Amino acid sequence: MGVRVLCLRHAESENVVTRVSGALPSAELTPRGRAQAAETAERLVGEGVIRIYASTAVRARQTAGIIARALGVREVVALEELVEFGIGRLEGTADPAVRARTAEVLRSWVVEGRLDEAVADGETGHAVVTRMAAAFASIAATHPAQTAARDGGTVALVGHVGSLTAGLSVLCHGLGERVWGTPLPHAVPFPVEWDGRSWRCASWPALRQDR
Repeated sequence: MGVRVLCLRHAESENVVTRVSGALPSAELTPRGRAQAAETAERLVGEGVIRIYASTAVRARQTAGIIARALGVREVVALEELVEFGIGRLEGTADPAVRARTAEVLRSWVVEGRLDEAVADGETGHAVVTRMAAAFASIAATHPAQTAARDGGTVALVGHVGSLTAGLSVLCHGLGERVWGTPLPHAVPFPVEWDGRSWRCASWPALRQDR
């Protein structure tokens, strides 16, 4: 068995509360978000997390930092490949029509597999999936199984609702349509496992198993 990655969306951040669209790398956690991250750290005690990876966005690094300090994990590795998908010239708008278009494009990637779609002049699904796949491949290579009887350990990964959903819908075969309609909640970890050949996502937060 290879590495186990405990993935989670960052905790609540200012851009979520103000309903601003885009990748927004400088948005910080709210007080509630900081509390959510601390609660998540408590849930991860005993999981054997040896390293934490995070998007370079401030809200992801803040979430990861709170968890790392609570768990005594010395290293948080920031990966640019894990950032939220960009929407080009529309970055930073609070226009509801842009939020609706962003959701429409994400659905086209996740459910329909139309990765050529983009919001305005922002990233295509192909670009997002390619960089997310590269990040997961790098993590798997960094934490290989040491022997047939020993796995590659457990790491945590703090990312974003859009790029995580788009990336995992391709990396984990059959995931996309099954999870659409249940967006990742803030700071709720779920396991994604590498078996040496492919990624497996056995569960999704808030997803009913009989769905």
